[in-house]
Amino acid sequence: MGMLETLRNAWKIPDLRRKLLITVALLLVYRIGSHIPVPGLNAAEFQKLVTQGGQLFGFFDIVSGGAFQMATIFAMSITPYINSSIIMQLLTIAIPKLEQLSKEGEEGRKMIAQFTRYGTVILAFIQAIGLYFGMSGAVNNKGVLSFITITITFTAGTAFLMWLGEQITEFGIGNGISLMIFAGIVSRGPTALMSLVNMVTSASESGNILLAVIKVIAIVAVFLGVIVGVIWVTQAERRVPVQYAKRVVGRKVYGGQSTHIPIKVNLAGVIPIIFAMSIMMFPSQIISFFFAQSTHPVVNFFRNSTGTVWYAIIYALLIMFFTFFYTMIVFNPIELANNMKKNGGFIPGIRPGKPTSDYIARVLNRVTWFGALFLALITIFPIIIENVTGTKNVWFGGTAVLILVGVALDTIKQMESQMLMRHYKGFLE
Repeated sequence: MGMLETLRNAWKIPDLRRKLLITVALLLVYRIGSHIPVPGLNAAEFQKLVTQGGQLFGFFDIVSGGAFQMATIFAMSITPYINSSIIMQLLTIAIPKLEQLSKEGEEGRKMIAQFTRYGTVILAFIQAIGLYFGMSGAVNNKGVLSFITITITFTAGTAFLMWLGEQITEFGIGNGISLMIFAGIVSRGPTALMSLVNMVTSASESGNILLAVIKVIAIVAVFLGVIVGVIWVTQAERRVPVQYAKRVVGRKVYGGQSTHIPIKVNLAGVIPIIFAMSIMMFPSQIISFFFAQSTHPVVNFFRNSTGTVWYAIIYALLIMFFTFFYTMIVFNPIELANNMKKNGGFIPGIRPGKPTSDYIARVLNRVTWFGALFLALITIFPIIIENVTGTKNVWFGGTAVLILVGVALDTIKQMESQMLMRHYKGFLE
């Protein structure tokens, strides 16, 4: 079922139509709030500092839909919530009590969600303090009142976005947090389109219009190719066949069916990119905050390293490392093999127990190698495009496209599942 057909069929169902309208209305609230300025900040000066901040600030601006550069109440977007969620996910694996809590059903998940909210507010306040001191040049009147106003406004904006995302998830369609990031990235599309138009216009004035048109066509073709590649890898999975033996319990026969274990190629999603980006951008951000006027050779090396060949190589290696690291955390072949053995399941040609876990680990490593290489390539792709074409701030980089494709596919799947559920309900009635 195509995406447009799914939307059209969902619109015909009153309940789904109401959910779609609620989702659109709440996303409009998010976009309106992205244009409300923070009191006490000079937006023009803040924009200059963001432009000088490098790719990390550029990524924040893309995710926030331009709210970061315009110094609005939603400038920090939902990034603190994402960081808090990742930290809680890692802590759930590392701390036995949290792991036990996550296995206690709905009540346990509610407790973990509450911890995530507290962590979001704390991280948002810390990030707001960092922005206040790091962007102090954009503060109109420095003082205690100004500090409280600006930091509380930034923190409250993130807390409101977190609440807004939860309302979309509960009363709308799709994951609210993901949809807000999706809306922020999509809102940068017209700006990117205008930059292509300006490229052609300026080239026509200088007499090189043919070269500019070819360059624009190439960029559009590459953009579409990146989307196709991301969709293919996002949907790709390695299916390991599993056979369950027949068991007789009383007068009933259980098992005997064939199934498979789906191992996704991109199991880690965008998390390795976020981790690698944080490490790569940390030195340049420290320099921009505390050593902006320094001309020391070490400072100049880190300041000018962004976008170079060595930068791209180290960035790609970090992404591959974190892909394997995160995959090993979330996917446990030993536990999976033990569960299969308890339920009478086995992989054809492989003995149960340790041989099964070793086989699953080998398959997982092979699949993860391809996923890690793809993530690394798609992430450093904007650096390649910028160096080859001279186009700056390529907004359809790997992270942005991965988020767009992932959210779109997930939302469409949720629509299809809800329509299927209503179809069966109507059949039973």
